[in-house]
Amino acid sequence: MKCRKCGEKASINMRQHRMALCKDHFLEWIPEQTERFIKKYGMFARDEKILVAVSGGKDSLALWDILTRLGYEADGLYLGLGIDGGIEYSAESQRLTEEFARARNLKLHVIDIEKEYGHSIPVFSEISFRGKDKPCSVCGLTKRHEMNRIARDLGYDVLATGHNLDDEAAVLFGNTLQWSADYLLRQGPVLESKEGLARKVKPLCRFYEREMTAYSIMRGIEYIYEECPFAEGATQIFYKETLNQLESARPGVKLTFYLRFLEAKQSGDLFIQKDEKPPQLHPCERCGQPTSAPNLCSFCRMLEKADAS
Repeated sequence: MKCRKCGEKASINMRQHRMALCKDHFLEWIPEQTERFIKKYGMFARDEKILVAVSGGKDSLALWDILTRLGYEADGLYLGLGIDGGIEYSAESQRLTEEFARARNLKLHVIDIEKEYGHSIPVFSEISFRGKDKPCSVCGLTKRHEMNRIARDLGYDVLATGHNLDDEAAVLFGNTLQWSADYLLRQGPVLESKEGLARKVKPLCRFYEREMTAYSIMRGIEYIYEECPFAEGATQIFYKETLNQLESARPGVKLTFYLRFLEAKQSGDLFIQKDEKPPQLHPCERCGQPTSAPNLCSFCRMLEKADAS
């Protein structure tokens, strides 16, 4: 297989794009395409401050690397969640993230959830669900709360996450199976800011996970290979595996699925449009972040319950 651009031996063959590239041209192609997606979806401008949520995994570190290569002003945010699972998962993730930032002289904000609030994610989960093993929902709630808080408090214009196409297609697949109208209407490369909520963007949303893995390896980015210990058996993993089977038989099906959804959403062809007014937001009495609940936001209710236990 030869590189489409130079004719040399290809390092990666992307069947879904009907394109093979050598290492040098692949490492040029990824940032070029990222810039194209940023402009296409109006994610952010050159003069805006970007906060990149980094976890120590390949996607978020690759995103931070790409944005800095493209010349954007991008700082990192790492959230220490207190997850170990026998492999010191959080400690290793933080180490790799800090080494990445240090080697490239990048600014990294580190927030330790247990030091900040007195409880780790496993403890929050145990208290909230009484041992029913639902840490992913607690983790997601905590991360959303903290990412928005830091972006707001430190004056960032936009929050960028490393969600890739496999992530987005799996979420879309699950929401479609459940016909979750509210989630379907909110899903997309950009979630605009409103009433104290930071603008959220996903510059890698059209790249396959395989492409981001190849990029990280070719760029020499050291990242944590292990999955989160709590991810085992997660519904999202099942959706990804199901879509991978479809992709194996029909290369490009995940990209087509996601892009056709975005096109239908933009054109107004989705027949799940809702007429009800969105819930009114007001500041949480404890943290000041927007919430539709009467007094406390979901995170502060969880924190109050944990403090009382």
